[in-house]
Amino acid sequence: MRPQNSLKLALNSLFHSKLRSWLTITGIVIGVASVVAIVSIGAGMQESVEARMGRMGADIITVTAGGGRAMGGFRLPEGGGPGGGMFGGQSSGAEANLTVRDAQALKSVSHIARVGGTVSGRAEVYYIGELATLQISGVDPAVWVHVTTGTVERGRALGAGDFNSVVIGSRVAESTFKQDVMINQLLTIEGKTFKVVGILAAGTDDSAIIMPIDAARTVIEDADDGNFDSLVIQAESAEYVEPVSEAVEAKLMLSRHVTERTKDFSVSSAVSLQASMSEVSSTMTLFLGAIAAVSLLVGAIGIANTMFTSVLEKTKEIGIMKAIGARNRDIMAIFLFNAALVGGAGGLLGAVLGTVVSMFLPTLGVRVMGLSNGGSVLTSVSPELFAFAVLFSTVIGVVAGVVPAYQTSRLKPVDALRYE
Repeated sequence: MRPQNSLKLALNSLFHSKLRSWLTITGIVIGVASVVAIVSIGAGMQESVEARMGRMGADIITVTAGGGRAMGGFRLPEGGGPGGGMFGGQSSGAEANLTVRDAQALKSVSHIARVGGTVSGRAEVYYIGELATLQISGVDPAVWVHVTTGTVERGRALGAGDFNSVVIGSRVAESTFKQDVMINQLLTIEGKTFKVVGILAAGTDDSAIIMPIDAARTVIEDADDGNFDSLVIQAESAEYVEPVSEAVEAKLMLSRHVTERTKDFSVSSAVSLQASMSEVSSTMTLFLGAIAAVSLLVGAIGIANTMFTSVLEKTKEIGIMKAIGARNRDIMAIFLFNAALVGGAGGLLGAVLGTVVSMFLPTLGVRVMGLSNGGSVLTSVSPELFAFAVLFSTVIGVVAGVVPAYQTSRLKPVDALRYE
């Protein structure tokens, strides 16, 4: 029997058992749609992480005081993590024990373009009679202008000659006080007056005030002259980030006389942070996908049940086909085509449904790890994922139909014709 004839008979069988077939297909649709939607969330998270890590500067390395698995000075932009920029880290104080000596030691490491220290903390800020407690970041202007991932939307960046000048985030400028803070207006920080020379675009350090490090030490409590909260290092290019990170760690362990066990600092970069976050998102996606895949197993059992029922219904027809010359492989091909059609149809409809659901998830405001814009998770359904979902469900259908198809093909014509 030709393959096209087997397919035609399989289609005929499918259309003549509509209710049973569509109930089985529905089980596959639900399973495939669930898997596609969940995997699309994972893919969206991955793209979101990569995009935000890219905006953090691929050539930047941060050293922070304190051992353990710190994220260092790196933070995701507003809405995307514990803070809002590259200069944050810990507040100044007892743990701010990175020193000028450390910074000088790192300048001898190969492939480092520049090194700058930062301090951070909170301070009271007055503006036109209003008081707010805001994050203050003290930076080396000569280094900051090269390593910042923010964009100065209005005004200018900090310059080498600035002291009583600040650059503020968009939220500080537009929503912290009743009246907007404009360029060249004055802020009173811990009793000292500073002029706003620049306002950052939304997305980076939105709630921070950035000023020269010497000025920051005069307004941040417990900020010592010889200590930094973090050291920001710019490698000559992104390809040197990993070797430079290793060299920085080795250099500081030597200069600070510490071992792996007693290490009192952490080295991080956008590259390492991206790898860690990607691993977390991949693990979560795999876990949720495995749960959703249980419904695919239920669908496969439904296909097997449908095929066994179909064998019972068509036993006499099978006997007639074998009596007029149909071979075992012809009968098996018909039932395998039937199972493949059920799985393929379920997979196609499920992939379409999963894609539609994933498109509506951001509208519904689903939030995952706070990584996406506007508090809603981004989703991404690639053509490869769509094709894989259809192919995988078709394979499930074939696998589920193998046993009943094989048993059917082994029926003897006489026994099939006598079946009641």
